[in-house]
Amino acid sequence: MTESSTIAVAPANQPQFLGHPVGLYVCFLTEMWERFSFYGMKYLLLLYLTKYHLFSDAGGLDVLGSYAGLVYAMPVIGGMLADRYLGMRKAVTFGAILLCLGHLGLAYEGFQAYTENGVVVQDTQAIQVFYFSLALIIMGVGFLKPNISTIVGQLYGKEDARRDSGFTIFYMGINLGSFIATLSVTYLGETYGWGYGFGLAGIGMVIGLVVFLTGQKYLYGYAEPSNPALLKEKVFAGINKEWFIYLATLPALAIMWQLVQYNPVVHTTLLGMSFIVLVGIIWFITSQCTKEERDRMIVLIVLTMSTVVFWALFEQSASSMTLYADRVLDRNVFGYEATAGQFGSLNAFFIITLAPLFAWLWIALAKRKLEPSTPVKFALGIIQAGLGFGALVYGATHPNEAGYVAAWWLILAYALHTMGELCLSPVGLSAVTKLAVPKVVGVMMGAWFLATAYSELLATQLAKLAAIDTNAGEVANVTQALGAYTELFSFLFYVGVGFGVFMLLISPWLKKRMHGVH
Repeated sequence: MTESSTIAVAPANQPQFLGHPVGLYVCFLTEMWERFSFYGMKYLLLLYLTKYHLFSDAGGLDVLGSYAGLVYAMPVIGGMLADRYLGMRKAVTFGAILLCLGHLGLAYEGFQAYTENGVVVQDTQAIQVFYFSLALIIMGVGFLKPNISTIVGQLYGKEDARRDSGFTIFYMGINLGSFIATLSVTYLGETYGWGYGFGLAGIGMVIGLVVFLTGQKYLYGYAEPSNPALLKEKVFAGINKEWFIYLATLPALAIMWQLVQYNPVVHTTLLGMSFIVLVGIIWFITSQCTKEERDRMIVLIVLTMSTVVFWALFEQSASSMTLYADRVLDRNVFGYEATAGQFGSLNAFFIITLAPLFAWLWIALAKRKLEPSTPVKFALGIIQAGLGFGALVYGATHPNEAGYVAAWWLILAYALHTMGELCLSPVGLSAVTKLAVPKVVGVMMGAWFLATAYSELLATQLAKLAAIDTNAGEVANVTQALGAYTELFSFLFYVGVGFGVFMLLISPWLKKRMHGVH
């Protein structure tokens, strides 16, 4: 059965809203609520582990690293299953159900950990529920995240001039969800109870699922499987391929449940996978590529590796920067006492406010033939990530009478990090599609996401350099804690600026080997 015979064609007079297909807003709201649940939980996770279950900093960071690494690796598999078998609608629906269960499972707190005779007593049953809930979220994101974006692309014809603006609206949905969630979920969790925060994140995901299911008629079959007959084929014991995929999630969940508890295993696995992929790519470019193809692939490898440095710095936001905000920051802003997790909303805020400015800037520079090349944009992004930590280092030299640092220095750090992201992130996936040899675009896209997953793990390992002994989640000496964070941020400042300058120096060499690809 051919694809054209199974996928409906959207009518020319399909309903529009603000000049775009209504289906765009179905995807917009679905992703907004999914990101609401994802980011709300992300900025609450480490605080919850260290302040409620009394994990050590290192122990909490290990869990965060395992979770973040796996959650960014799984979409590669989820995207493949949707492309080949399930179709995007079924994959998104199944992923959303898993996410709802996972987020609502996090709302179960168990009893507050306490110290008895110098030994921390924890609710091990509640912690296992917590780990299993993380496994559900990891699998859910794997099915939903790569496929909701693909549906947006399907709503527009290849020559439709509205495609880019449609993706911009969708991108704003992601950041709007992140902004609202990080303000509300973290406030509720830190102020009224962790379960309330996680519960609100779960409710957000349920709303997203309801929106997606009720808006199906506006997708006009674009998200359906390309070959429905294939899904109905029996595998064994009367189980068809579709249900086999769903049931295969159960053993995968069991594996994720264990992996999220053992950071060294996740770290070694991702590192091993990265090494195998790199060796395979090197073999391909040395034996299967022309000189021009080889040069472009080498540039892509360098750019991909540079993103590991950027994201390892940038992703300090949910780890060391959140603990910094909780422990050594004067969180009073214009008379409002913010919670530590709420500062995570600054990234989304600055994206929403600065993205239009950057879009205008690149266009204005291009008209004057002054737009930086992709390698230069990457270099500028990494340098700004480093400068963000420079702001925190400088701010640490001006604490108030109680030894706390003014919140404005952390706000400045987030602004610099976000400007770095706007230089690097939007051109990243585009660079993969333009520079990769067509027959290995999928492999290189997988390598790109694998690099992102590994950088998440690396970020938490770096954050452990400032691990501090606490008493029931609170620091005993603010000055000593500030010194530990400043030492870490000084190191990250030099890494970011130093590596960014290196990328800037080799950018002419890289640009030459792109052979005209912009």
